[in-house]
Amino acid sequence: MASPAQEPALLHRSFTQEPYTVTSASGSYLHLSDGRSILDACGGAAVAILGHANPEVIAATMAQMQKVSYVHTGSYTTSSAENLARVVLSPHSDFQHGLTKAFFVGSGSEANDAAMKCARQYWYEKGELKRTRFVARRQGYHGNTIGAMSVSTVLGRKAPYEDILMENVSFVGPADEYHGRREGETESDFVGRLVREVESEFLRVGPETIVSFIGETVSGATLGAMAAPRGYWPAVRALCHKYGILLHVDEVMCGTGRTGTYFAFEQEGIQPDIVTIGKGLGGGYAPIAGMLINGKVVDILKAGSSTFNHGQTYQAHPTSCATALAVQEIVQREQLVNRCAKQGRKLEQLLRDTFATSKYVGNIRGRGLFWCVEFMEDTAQKIPFPAEMSFGSSVQLAAFDMGIAAYPGAGTVDGLKGDHVLIAPPYTVSDEELVITVSTLKRAYDQIVTQLEDVEQP
Repeated sequence: MASPAQEPALLHRSFTQEPYTVTSASGSYLHLSDGRSILDACGGAAVAILGHANPEVIAATMAQMQKVSYVHTGSYTTSSAENLARVVLSPHSDFQHGLTKAFFVGSGSEANDAAMKCARQYWYEKGELKRTRFVARRQGYHGNTIGAMSVSTVLGRKAPYEDILMENVSFVGPADEYHGRREGETESDFVGRLVREVESEFLRVGPETIVSFIGETVSGATLGAMAAPRGYWPAVRALCHKYGILLHVDEVMCGTGRTGTYFAFEQEGIQPDIVTIGKGLGGGYAPIAGMLINGKVVDILKAGSSTFNHGQTYQAHPTSCATALAVQEIVQREQLVNRCAKQGRKLEQLLRDTFATSKYVGNIRGRGLFWCVEFMEDTAQKIPFPAEMSFGSSVQLAAFDMGIAAYPGAGTVDGLKGDHVLIAPPYTVSDEELVITVSTLKRAYDQIVTQLEDVEQP
C-alpha cells in the first residue's frame, strides 16, 4: 500500500488496490501506462457501444461546446437535447413502443430516481394519494442513489445503508429460470408461479397503494444477462393493467440495442409505461441517461399541474446530448443494432463451443452482445463455489493479465454466493476480436481450474 505522501488525492473504489491508469483508448482497446493494450470485451460496464475515440462523436462534442456548453433547463432548451429525444423516441423497427417524452440526466441511478418520482406524481395528479409503495424484484439492481438503491437488492452494496433506505418497497422473486425453476417444472409452470407471486404481493400490500412495478427487462450485472422466461413480461404487463399499476422497465444496461433490438422489451412484445436507459445512450463519450414515458403518463401530468415536479442542474446537458445524438445517429446509420444481433449470434456459438465440456461452467446465457458465463462447483446440482474462493473474479483477473477485460459478477445466486463473468463488447466488435475474447477467457478459466485442482491434490 502506498505511503501517506504517495496517497492519491482521488477517492478510488478501493483503498488497498489502485486502478490501472489508462493513457489512451482506440477502437476496442484500452492502452495502459505500463505499455499494455487491453481488449475491452465488456465495454467498461456494457457502455462503450462504438468502442473508443470515434472521430465523428468527438467532432460533434467539440462543435456543441463551441456553440453552447450549458444552459439551465428551467428557462432554456437546445437543439441537441430536442433532437436526441426525437431520435431515441423515433421508431427503430415496426414495433410500436408508445413512448412519447424523454427526460435526460447524468446517470442510470438518476434516471431511475426520476422515474420513481414521475410515477408517484402521476398518481398524485390523479388524486390517488394512497399509492406510495413500489414493488421490485430480488437480485435486481437499479442504481446507487438512495431511491434507486432502495428498489435494488445487491446485498453487498446495500449493507451499510439498510437503515436509511426507503421502507415503502417490497420484493418478489427474480425471473431467474436457471436458479429458480424446479425439477420437473415446465417453463410455463415456472412463469405461472412467478406471476402468482407478483399478484399475491400486489394483493398483500393492496394494489391501490402501489405506484409501480420495477424490473430489468434483461437482468444486468447482478444476475448476469438473465432474460426472463417466455411469457413472463406479457403476464406481468397484464397484471399491472389489471390493478392499475404502472410498469417501469429498467433498460439502463440492456437497452439501446445491447440485446439485439433497440429496446429489450420489443422482444417481449410489451409496452411499458416508463423506461429508463443509460449506458449505451452516450456510449461512454459523455455521462448521460434517460427516462422515457408513454402518452398515458404525459396526459395525466398535462391535465394536472402541467409540470414534471423534478429538475436537475445538468438535466438535458447540451454537450452530453450532442455527444449522445452523434452516437445514436451512427447506430442508426450503420445499422449497428442489427449488427449487434448478428455478432451476438457468433459470440453465443463461440462461447457454447469453447466451454461445451468445461467442468465448472454451469450456464451460458444472453442476448445480442450481452452474454454471461456462470460458474458452479457442481454443475449437476447447481451448487456454487464458496464465496471466499472468488472463482469468477479470479477468472476475470487472469483474463485481464492475458489482455482482455471482462466484467466480473459475484453473489449471482442469492446475493452472497455465485460467480459469473459478463461479455458485452462494442457493437462494432470484429470477428477476430470475438475469437480473441472467447479463447482468452477460456485460457484464463483453464488456468484457474488448474490452480484449483492442484490445491485439491493430496
